Amino acid sequence: MRAIEITQPGKPEVLQLCERPLPELKPGEVLIKVHAAGINRPDVFQRLGKYPVPPGASDLPGLEVAGEIVDGALEGSGFAKGDMVCALVQGGGYAEYCAAPVEQCLPMPEGLTPLEAASLPETFFTVWSNVFQRGALAPGETLLVQGGTSGIGVTAIQLAKALGHRVFATAGSDDKCRACEELGAERGINYRSEDFAAVVKELTGGKGVDVVLDMVAGDYVAREIECLADDGRIVCIALLGGARATVDMNHVLRRRLTITGSTLRPRPVAFKAAIARELRAQVWPLFAQGTLKPVIFRSFPLEQAAEAHALMESSTHVGKIVLQVL
Repeated sequence: MRAIEITQPGKPEVLQLCERPLPELKPGEVLIKVHAAGINRPDVFQRLGKYPVPPGASDLPGLEVAGEIVDGALEGSGFAKGDMVCALVQGGGYAEYCAAPVEQCLPMPEGLTPLEAASLPETFFTVWSNVFQRGALAPGETLLVQGGTSGIGVTAIQLAKALGHRVFATAGSDDKCRACEELGAERGINYRSEDFAAVVKELTGGKGVDVVLDMVAGDYVAREIECLADDGRIVCIALLGGARATVDMNHVLRRRLTITGSTLRPRPVAFKAAIARELRAQVWPLFAQGTLKPVIFRSFPLEQAAEAHALMESSTHVGKIVLQVL
């Protein structure tokens, strides 16, 4: 099969087309003929040598795919050969075939193309796990999304809005702020020209938000604490602003705040399978209703993976970047 491998840590050019044998399936896995694969920030970190591959995972990049099941452990799964699915994987997505735990597969949502479906698993698994499970966003509560036009951001805005929450989002330009608002954010906040903590406090009548989805960390954490409501939660999923933060623990104690975080890739199949079941029951029907929609900024053929990574690193995109494989 054709695949994209990381020849050495470095710039996008280290992504090169290669020939690889088909993946060897482990118990509980299916083989997917990949039609499209999503690109995510962890792929970039892996290419740079800053995100080690979990033991036993493919060294090929790619954490989400959409395509046709052609082989594997299907008994009792509810899937059959020929079914079109999208799947969260530990790696190996940038290829013509990919192995995926069958429990991490979801049916391709009604009305979507494989290209659109490939943009869903990584962000929806991540947002559901962190905003609604770890962050425990409850009915009537509010959410602040940092980086509202990223793949994670557009998913968090749409999903929280669809489930009835007030959502605010930060972005790096006025145009991106408007894009956040078009997706459902009540207010896009330009972090380059506005103090997001002050804006959020004003918009919530001084109360603050209940949950912050943070992809920045660093010096953002102290400012996020400023705009948290009592009993509020910060959920950190990336460290784009640095791994160290100075926190006034007096606020944490006095206002009963929670600062937590997680990474999804190393978690066991059973954990991800539970998320898949909840997504299928509670979120996937929203696609058929038209309440949720994939946001694809641009697609590239598989052999142009380097150009796709360069676009992601430019941070000029709104939504997802996807590789067209078939």
